[in-house]
Amino acid sequence: MTKLALYVPLEAKPGKEEEVAAFLNSALPLVNEEAGTVAWFGIRMGKSNFAIFDAFPDESARNAHLSGKVAAALMARADELFASPPQINKLEVLAAKLP
Repeated sequence: MTKLALYVPLEAKPGKEEEVAAFLNSALPLVNEEAGTVAWFGIRMGKSNFAIFDAFPDESARNAHLSGKVAAALMARADELFASPPQINKLEVLAAKLP
C-alpha cells in the first residue's frame, strides 16, 4: 500500500529547460532499480517549471530513495540546472489508485 510520497518542485535556469527535461527522462532507469519506489513521475508544468512526484509504501523505502542514485544526481546538478535548490516536500498519501 502506498502511504508516503515526495513532491519536489523544480524551476530550470533560463536556457536549461531542455537539459532538465532530459535529466528527468534519464532518471527513470535508476528509479526502476528501486524496489521500494511504488510510483515515480517526472513532470513538466510549463516552459521552465518541472517537478518530481514519487510514492512509497513506508519510511524505509522513502529514505532509501532519498539516499539513492537519483537524489544524488539531482543534488550534484542542482547548481547547474535549477534557479533555486530543490525543495523536497515529504507528504502523506491519504488515497491512491495505482495499476
